[in-house]
Amino acid sequence: MITGEIKNKIDKVWTDMWAGGITNPLTVIEQLTYMMFIHSLDEKELKNESFEALTGEKIQKIFPQTEEGQSMRWSKFKNRDARDIFEIVSQKVFPFIKNLNGENESAFSRYMETAMFVIPTAQVLQKIVTGLEDLYTTDITGLDIQGDLYEYMLDRLSTAGHNGQFRTPKHIREMMVNLMKPSPNDYICDPACGTAGFLVSSAEYIRQHHESDMTSEQWEHFTSTMFSGFDTDQTMLRISSMNMMLHSIENPDIDYKDSVSKQNDINSKYTLILANPPFAGTVDSESINDDLKTVANTKKTELLFIALFIRMLKKGGRCACIVPDGVLFGSSKAHKSIRKELVENHQLTAVISMPSGVFKPYAGVSTAVLVFTKTGAGGTDKVWFYDMKADGFSLDDKRTEIAENDIPDILERFHNMEKEADRQRTEQSFFVSKEEIVQNDYDLSINKYKKVEYVPVEYPPTQEILTELQELEKQITVGLTELEGMLWG
Repeated sequence: MITGEIKNKIDKVWTDMWAGGITNPLTVIEQLTYMMFIHSLDEKELKNESFEALTGEKIQKIFPQTEEGQSMRWSKFKNRDARDIFEIVSQKVFPFIKNLNGENESAFSRYMETAMFVIPTAQVLQKIVTGLEDLYTTDITGLDIQGDLYEYMLDRLSTAGHNGQFRTPKHIREMMVNLMKPSPNDYICDPACGTAGFLVSSAEYIRQHHESDMTSEQWEHFTSTMFSGFDTDQTMLRISSMNMMLHSIENPDIDYKDSVSKQNDINSKYTLILANPPFAGTVDSESINDDLKTVANTKKTELLFIALFIRMLKKGGRCACIVPDGVLFGSSKAHKSIRKELVENHQLTAVISMPSGVFKPYAGVSTAVLVFTKTGAGGTDKVWFYDMKADGFSLDDKRTEIAENDIPDILERFHNMEKEADRQRTEQSFFVSKEEIVQNDYDLSINKYKKVEYVPVEYPPTQEILTELQELEKQITVGLTELEGMLWG
């Protein structure tokens, strides 16, 4: 979540770029991402050097160990003359990052091939370097700054939500990753990856929980075959491949793909899918893959993506995805069909209802997290519902941090479901049997099953209330008489 101070600093950099002639906001995003990437490479190199000094273990360096190679580091050029900075970045650093993976065919090298450095003058570049340096001296610990930057720019563009494209806040992504607990043997995919946030959060989880006991084969899998992400926006593919590379995932499968189209024929490949697919979008019915239509004959992207997740998962594969509330209770044939598919043919585990403010200020849509396992043979016995009321941030446009937060409770209860059996429908979480869901036309909205506890209120007798009203009327009359006396007396 970007604070007011960080917003102001990013706004200043954007204003400097706009004044310098870069007026296309997507170009602004892309060029700023390149500069942040250059800064991050130097930070990563500094960490490598510290680790090497502490352990004596040799680590492969990012920058060549020559005078020219070292001059390309952010910390070396940031305070130089504007003309020197411009020459170093445009003539040395940018060509260097474009070819960072050398001859290796990777997502990064593939999408950087068409990247262009378009910052026009030395003065504009110096302002960007100074502005970003100022930004990095602010406390941005834990911020997914590249993703937050994109989200903030989209908001200023007023395009977030036209195709349902808005980023999932980092704490919600981390909640979903912690629900699924990815392992070093998983094959993880986000078919609508954007800035690769879910993949990065999954990588961080695996490092945090398994780094010390991973085998060399698992590390090889981690840096190459574990992570896959698809998108239809070349800018996003560049940003996501940079994001992955900065998290030591050098060769993920980041690819240009319209996931729900005939172009995508991936079947039974992944063990884990984490996604926030586009909402409220529609696609050309001619381009939709036919096997998705057999599950949900619709043009609505939020339904097609659920059918896609089922198809792309291996048997036993798991999914946590965000859906708009309409998916849970929509009455169309396609809505009922996708819910029936999850309940009858697979194992629907949980429906976590989230408050409508979670995606503010970019969208006010109410959403839920669906958690299910692909079985192809049913397995839904009962479904766990949770009514999230707070996520640690205010639910207005400001989204300031607050003490109320249901996420720790959600994780604790989800991973200890045997303790949930006796929970009442008046509580925040409870089970609903498959039979009851079937009887309700596969409705998955929590309000269908939640019971509201009415506390009886004791009112005084009617005669007592009337007596009080008459007394009040007398007091008003006396007051008006005194006021008249003051005015005309």
